Amino acid sequence: MDAQGRGRADDVDPADQWVLNPDTGEYELRLPSSAPQSSVPGPRASGSRGAAAAGGAARARRTATPARRPGAAAPGGEPASPRRRGGAPAEPAAGRRGRRPAPQRPQKSKGRKALMWTGGSLAFVLVGVSAAAYLYYEHLNDNITSVSDDGAGTGGFSKDRAINILLIGTDKRTGEGNEGYGDQGSSGHADTTLVLHVAKDRSNATVLSIPRDLITDIPDCPTTQEDGSEKVIPGKQRTRFNESLGQEERTPSCTMRTITELTGLKMDHFMVADFNAVKTLTSAVGGVDVCLAKDIKDKDSKLDLPKGEHTIEGEEALAFVRTRHSVGFGGDLSRIELQQQFLGSLMRKLKSNDTLTSPAKMIKLAEAGTKALTVDSQISTIKKLADLGAELGKFDTKNLTFATVPVVDNPQETVKATVVLKQPQAQQLFAMVRDDVSLTEVKQQKKKEKDAEAARLKGSKAPASEVRVRILNGGAVAGSAQETLSWLQVRQGVTKSENAGNAPEALAKTTLEYAPDQAAQARRLAAILGLSGAAMKPGGSVDNSQGLPAMTLTLGKDFKGAGVPLTTPSKVPDDVRKSTADKVECAK
Repeated sequence: MDAQGRGRADDVDPADQWVLNPDTGEYELRLPSSAPQSSVPGPRASGSRGAAAAGGAARARRTATPARRPGAAAPGGEPASPRRRGGAPAEPAAGRRGRRPAPQRPQKSKGRKALMWTGGSLAFVLVGVSAAAYLYYEHLNDNITSVSDDGAGTGGFSKDRAINILLIGTDKRTGEGNEGYGDQGSSGHADTTLVLHVAKDRSNATVLSIPRDLITDIPDCPTTQEDGSEKVIPGKQRTRFNESLGQEERTPSCTMRTITELTGLKMDHFMVADFNAVKTLTSAVGGVDVCLAKDIKDKDSKLDLPKGEHTIEGEEALAFVRTRHSVGFGGDLSRIELQQQFLGSLMRKLKSNDTLTSPAKMIKLAEAGTKALTVDSQISTIKKLADLGAELGKFDTKNLTFATVPVVDNPQETVKATVVLKQPQAQQLFAMVRDDVSLTEVKQQKKKEKDAEAARLKGSKAPASEVRVRILNGGAVAGSAQETLSWLQVRQGVTKSENAGNAPEALAKTTLEYAPDQAAQARRLAAILGLSGAAMKPGGSVDNSQGLPAMTLTLGKDFKGAGVPLTTPSKVPDDVRKSTADKVECAK
């Protein structure tokens, strides 16, 4: 197309032809008075209209009557109305509507003309691009499936506090090609459950894996039905954790409540992934790198890979995260380790320049993520998901720690099929996450607080057999005083202890009051209970049931159970297996 065909003839500046109409907020193609007028609307609410507008703008540029020099003859022999220098603009041509012609503009330098041409072109392109972006934005929004959190979540994450996201992998056989996986006819379970905790300062994050066969209590679950009504699904005592989803019509909100009951962590949001999520997300990033320390051939998951490094995606990736019989001890706990290795590699791939700088991969990720995940209704738009993603992406992979909740075989089973929490290690781990303590780099306490606690705890400790204490329940769960008494006498050798019933008033914090000559006993009991220096209250002693002086231990509302420390541990318990996302590990 030549210069005239693009609307540029002689000294008429094309940028001058596209003018923003302040009345309509739209760019208009403004030609000399005898030329046809055309306008270019911005993107509209209807995608088809927005696309048509963009196309119409392009056609307007191609078909508009070529511009002429002032005074040149118009088609049909009539001279065009010239622009007047220093005077009023010419009147509109006869027969035209009373649209005022464009006022005269001062001469521009070549540099300014080039700038105006660029700006005019950019404005034109942005109209088309914004229409397309709007359509794609709506398309992605339409991809998203959401379910109510039924009040089980916080109602939304915040940029100025820690974030807790519940990630659930269900074994429901939805999606094409998944007929051979999972339990036929099942409504699905919480087959893989991860709690993602992102620190308040976004410097680190922790992923807790919850074993599916963990015996726990599922609380009552108010659930929104498809017709908008609410139904309370009764809770269940001493059952497998994976029954918190799918079974008896339980929704992800029931799993959220179960997690809060188990860990003390309030969830902000949830995301549920099915088998297709693993297949499509791994393909979107071009595959995930994994390492095998041995050949793996699992007839159940259909994984067949030789020893060494591999890049897997699609069906093979799904087989990898589902395999268990050929790794470790052949159970679910071994599969959890394999999944953590896989997720660490996926995180490295997502944060790599190879992914972040590839528009094609980012579009594929957007498509796969919005189609494969079910989220809570609080984050059911692209905008909210993008805002959440921006917060989740701030930490370094070296500070993303995977940890499995410590468990032991269920002692009530002859044939071991389920597990129970290993205490106090499990509660110690939960306390670290609740208190926003990094599992990779423990933050030090303020020096003043640290010195004050050290002063109280410093000094000799009396033998446990010499510790004399009365235990009161001052706001803890009913039965806590008796539970603590039994634990101290049987497990810790504090035989001179007794249950003194309920305290006169409830306390927020557990305290230990002692006389000056009982300091050594107090330090011993504080070490056994995991009390901080702040919980120790110098004062007086009381007489026990035998008339002997004793200390007073009052269990406050912060008491979590016998053997559960009331201070946040400074290190991860030895029995907790953990790994970081930046390290490559090979499945064994």
